[in-house]
Amino acid sequence: MAGEAAEHGVNLAQVVAVLGAGVVAGPIFKRLGFGSILGYLLAGVIIGPFCLQVLDEPQTILHIAELGVIMFLFIIGLEMRPARLWGMRRDIFGLGAAQVLGCGAAMTVAAHFAGLSWPVAFIGAMGFVLSSTAVIMQMLEERGEAALPRGQRAISILLLEDLAIVPLLGVVTLLSPRGGTGGSWALDMLIAFGALVGLFVAGRWLLNPLFRLLSAAKAREVMTAAALAVVLGAAWLMDLSGLSMAMGAFLAGVLLSGSAYRHQLEADVEPFRGLLLGLFFIAVGMSLDLSVVASQWQFLALIVIGLMAIKAAGIYVVARLFKACNNESANRAALFAQGGEFAFVLYGAAAQAGVIGARDNALLTAAVIMSMILTPFVVMAVRRITPDDPLALDEVETPDGLSGSVLVIGFGRFGQVVCQSLLARGVDVSILDLDTKRVTNAAPFGFKVYYGDGSRPDILHAAGAGKVKLIAVCIEDVAAANRIVELAKAEFPQAKLMVRAYDRGHALDLIKAEVDYQIRETFESAMVFGAESLRLMGLNDEEVAETSEDIRARDAERFELEMTGGIYAGVGLLHGNAPVPGPLFKPRKASDASVILGEEKAAT
Repeated sequence: MAGEAAEHGVNLAQVVAVLGAGVVAGPIFKRLGFGSILGYLLAGVIIGPFCLQVLDEPQTILHIAELGVIMFLFIIGLEMRPARLWGMRRDIFGLGAAQVLGCGAAMTVAAHFAGLSWPVAFIGAMGFVLSSTAVIMQMLEERGEAALPRGQRAISILLLEDLAIVPLLGVVTLLSPRGGTGGSWALDMLIAFGALVGLFVAGRWLLNPLFRLLSAAKAREVMTAAALAVVLGAAWLMDLSGLSMAMGAFLAGVLLSGSAYRHQLEADVEPFRGLLLGLFFIAVGMSLDLSVVASQWQFLALIVIGLMAIKAAGIYVVARLFKACNNESANRAALFAQGGEFAFVLYGAAAQAGVIGARDNALLTAAVIMSMILTPFVVMAVRRITPDDPLALDEVETPDGLSGSVLVIGFGRFGQVVCQSLLARGVDVSILDLDTKRVTNAAPFGFKVYYGDGSRPDILHAAGAGKVKLIAVCIEDVAAANRIVELAKAEFPQAKLMVRAYDRGHALDLIKAEVDYQIRETFESAMVFGAESLRLMGLNDEEVAETSEDIRARDAERFELEMTGGIYAGVGLLHGNAPVPGPLFKPRKASDASVILGEEKAAT
């Protein structure tokens, strides 16, 4: 019993060590600008069996953590309705297939001329061509690009790569020197097709009634269990049929994307997805055999650099052939240049079938892991040398000699409402925004928006800031807004200056900068919301107006105290929107307190 307890204690210590490594490394590397993925990978290398030896069986964690990738694909599928997925068919079967076939052929030829036999060169190249879905999706999500057109194209390529693992495993069987496995490839394809049809039928006619029945029980844990069962069941069904588990989870998400329970499912799965995905990257780092790296580092470096360079070049060429701009092509090449988790599946199957030897399997696996570790560095380097998006700039106009009465900087939610008021009265408005998507999307609605960074003096001059009567700064970036204020005060004194304040502290800074008008972005809407709340509680208009006036007066008093260094100076609550000392609204007498509580009649 003592031995069993000790054994369980050691196992628990290992789990704590793995989780602790992720908790420490992920946020640190993300804060340093390298992204959490690199932190997880390096944490895995350090605590793995080839370094500190905290855990001797990384494959155990890897198999469990692969569920994170599965759940990630399920959540992506929830965001894609079938009609939207059908609209991506050109990118999936055109762009994706061209990238896989083109890059795979180039790397196969290069590997063969480097001394490998054709079968080993083909398996090594085609494994490396299957990029890491986990790495790419995590980086797209961290940078907020998953919903952008270039992010959707990246997802299309990943979907094709997930599909490609099926015929590639079939090719492994054909190349095997050990003869056939006794099965029919045509039969395997028929089974896979049947599994897809079964998943479609279940998603179309069974899942919604099931979740409707479970939701009636009003037990959150039951819904969570059902969500996990759907994800893992779909993955298991695809795995039995020879398809990718990630593909099964993705299709399950697509089939449920139109369900009324979509948001509930996403909320239930998300915590498990985040935890397991982090564990996946840690397990991948643990799997890096440092002894192979040390003994074969020159050959391994040649493999990694060579394959990544050839693959990146092929991706860039294919992207340009499909009309992508230089910026998107270069960034896609950097993002997809690594090998991925499906390479482990392909190499393992090839080694088991006798197509590649144990040494080749170890070297190729190590090369894939090292390419995944290098990817964040490569992406950062490429982004530094390609900061602008020429395609986006080709589709929009930049300011040049504009002349208007008002210059509006920022065309987000706030700026759009401001512009509607000005344009409704025929005011000549020039509008700047740094988001090319907003610029192009504004045109169909009758807004003429120019692309430009309003915090740059040359852009402001080109936008006619030297002639306008009013500059309205409507952006939410506090630092950029303050730079614009400083520039406008120094170089465009003829223009009145109105600025959107992010919070109370920013408003104080703007007052000190002597802008003509500032407003906290949520203050007025919150005041209206609060007033309507009082009306719904039964107060009449006079009582509501009195309360609102009192709050505004107290707010102004606090501003004055903060400006003069009084007791409220530097003290704030909720990002500086309200000072801590004293309540926001203090009733003057007991009857007022009764009114606030909706008990006026009882009090009188």
